[in-house]
Amino acid sequence: MKEQFLTSSVQRERDYLRQYEYLVLTVSPDDSLPEARRRLVEHSEYGKWELERSKLYVGGGRRFWLRRRVLQVQRTV
Repeated sequence: MKEQFLTSSVQRERDYLRQYEYLVLTVSPDDSLPEARRRLVEHSEYGKWELERSKLYVGGGRRFWLRRRVLQVQRTV
């Protein structure tokens, strides 16, 4: 399994008003699907990620795109 973080500089046409950061989880056909599901659940519960897209490829590989909103904290002092 491979995880790749994409910065918020990646702009999508439908996300022009919102800033998101993306996490792409790639699962090879040799990896176990329950392990991949467990990692997706952990990312969504503890990291506040939401599943945006999933894709199943012809060879059996899978790719999951997770996203979360970038919170911009303003100073109060």
